[in-house]
Amino acid sequence: MFLEEHWGKKFLADAGLVVPRGRVVDTPDDAAAAARDIGAPVVIKAQVQAGRRGKSGGVLFGSSPEETAQAARRLLGSDVQGLTVEQVLVEERLSIARELYVAITHDSLRRRPVVLWSTQGGVNIEELHARAPEHLLKHHIDIRQGLDAAAARRMVDATPLELSARDALAATITTLYGLYRSLDAQLAEINPLGITTAGTFVALDCKLVIDDSALQRQTRLPSAAPTGTRLERRAKREGLLYIELEGNVGVLANGAGLTMATMDAITHYGGRPANFMEVGGDAYRKAEPALSIVLANPRVKSLLVNLCGAFARTDVIVEGVLGAWEKLRPTVPAAFSIHGTGETRALGLIRERLNIEPYDLMDDAVRAAIGLAADA
Repeated sequence: MFLEEHWGKKFLADAGLVVPRGRVVDTPDDAAAAARDIGAPVVIKAQVQAGRRGKSGGVLFGSSPEETAQAARRLLGSDVQGLTVEQVLVEERLSIARELYVAITHDSLRRRPVVLWSTQGGVNIEELHARAPEHLLKHHIDIRQGLDAAAARRMVDATPLELSARDALAATITTLYGLYRSLDAQLAEINPLGITTAGTFVALDCKLVIDDSALQRQTRLPSAAPTGTRLERRAKREGLLYIELEGNVGVLANGAGLTMATMDAITHYGGRPANFMEVGGDAYRKAEPALSIVLANPRVKSLLVNLCGAFARTDVIVEGVLGAWEKLRPTVPAAFSIHGTGETRALGLIRERLNIEPYDLMDDAVRAAIGLAADA
């Protein structure tokens, strides 16, 4: 579960961290009223389950209630990162002297939580790590020992900040770790963590991702909180397992293992998968909604169909995919790789009905799909 910013900030505030004064609204008039109550200038932020909203036009500014209403009118109903904006957060605009980064996530290789922090906040952390990895600090936590204030203070002692700022940073990390554990979070991130001109630490943005497997015991989560993106919610209603990613190569494969291997191969060859979508088992009967959901992601520029049959017959799965294809008539280019039981007939169906030549090797199909996406 990816919590939208305003839900994440509510948890931060309840835990004792400082967040800007703000209000969630869904009409321009309510946005103007919020600006009057909060006091201009304000920031108007699209509330969607996606990062990098600022780079996608999802963050605007208003110096008056009228400008705030105009900004809200531009954002509401618009598309940000492929998601429709239904609400905006109107928030006070603070005078910030410095921006930091802090996050807690799970390190699957070390099998323990890891704290990440930097004195260079407000940027894409992946870009920072690639450009200047020495500025991204990390510390792994033994969950049996936890993280108390003293341990956090020792952890940040070498951070190039004034003594009082290091104390505040350690306190913020300690609180965030407690929230991370209590919410069964996969990611708890504050970016940027601002330091005001008065020296106050304030969470200017927040991303909380909760482990779906733990939702049943998370009674504090609001019932109105969205579970997944719009397309993920649609897939769930259809009984399909779909996870939306930020790449541009759409994926249809049978079996969770093959689907993940396909995504790994796309990444290995320099591409970016746009989704996880598995059409194995009886899911091939739902090929039409599956294909429709994958193609509904505006980031998808090519499609990779990768099928491997053992007990399942690839020709039966292909029949379902082709039926959906001929009804939906997608315009994105596609690459196919078919192997296993029923492959001779499956390959013939693709050639006959789509006039597409499947690839003999999966790796060749993967590279082709990446190239098609790049050329789109």
